[in-house]
Amino acid sequence: MRPARATRAGRTGHPFARYLIQRILTSLLLVVGVTLVTFTLTNLVPGDPVAAALGQHAAEDPAIVASFRAHYGVDQPLVVQYFTYLGNLVHGDLGESPTTHHPVLEDLQVAVPATLEIAIGAIVLSVIIGVVLGTLAAYRRGKVTDHVLRVVSLLGLSVPTFWLALVLYYVFFFKLHIAPGSGRLSAIYAAPPTVTGMTTVDALLAGQWDVFLDASAHLFLPVLVLTLYTVGLLTRFVRTAVLEILDMDYVRAARAKGLPGRTVVWSYVLRGASIPVLTIVGLAFGSLLSGTVLVESVFSWPGLGSYAFKAASNLDLPGIMGVGLVIGIIYLGTNLIVDLLYSVVDPRVRLA
Repeated sequence: MRPARATRAGRTGHPFARYLIQRILTSLLLVVGVTLVTFTLTNLVPGDPVAAALGQHAAEDPAIVASFRAHYGVDQPLVVQYFTYLGNLVHGDLGESPTTHHPVLEDLQVAVPATLEIAIGAIVLSVIIGVVLGTLAAYRRGKVTDHVLRVVSLLGLSVPTFWLALVLYYVFFFKLHIAPGSGRLSAIYAAPPTVTGMTTVDALLAGQWDVFLDASAHLFLPVLVLTLYTVGLLTRFVRTAVLEILDMDYVRAARAKGLPGRTVVWSYVLRGASIPVLTIVGLAFGSLLSGTVLVESVFSWPGLGSYAFKAASNLDLPGIMGVGLVIGIIYLGTNLIVDLLYSVVDPRVRLA
């Protein structure tokens, strides 16, 4: 019997490691699929990227056009271009942007951390506020508090982010003068040495407290705008998830046993509602990273949204493909993290 038990233990041992390997391999296959989709859709975009990059006058010169196409490899068949693109990706080469004349990877190394800086701040605040308000609304179901929170969350979802950004910028900057202008730093400060690309973090690492405070002040308005929108989404979703758990028999049994309300909330209600909440948090974070173009435009924030807008406006195909690849990886990475958190919250997931 002992060898049989040992064999069975060997087959079922380390389920989390197996689950992790499976999810990583699946994500890698999906990344390849993302490259195929972004490459195909980008090359189906109407318009002539050569004319957009060179200008109408230069695009009329066949020699200049031929040189441009040869330089960027667009004179080859699409199949050859795709496999060349994949080969370059393996070496970390995303191509050269005809708009900025820089490697796309270098452009993204500036744009992605800038967007991460506002997205991380917004999602952290949104999760804290949204979970608290959603849980409160569920516990006060049908009462004044519940109705007020539902109306407020609906307003947060309904108000366009660009309009909210303009209003807050006008109120806090032009009228009240309590928020700085656009950009990531005031003109009197130099950017700290680049380590992560996020100004606040790099300033802390360099011990430049004045730069950190100024960068944090510049983060205030864009983070506030994104937080107000995301809080509305999370509040409504958390309320629904908590209401479902409150009607479960094991929660009623916990209450009947006389357990303290705090224990019931943390150990039973929020734990039971955590999986659907994690799902919406992951989707919200991916949306923040990929959909901040209007907010970044209002606050002149040099992030991924602004870079994507400029690349699309100039038919910058390497830039567009680079942005599409990064957004795809962001969503896949976020889903991978959420799936791993699933397995921590509910061990049955890793055994499925």
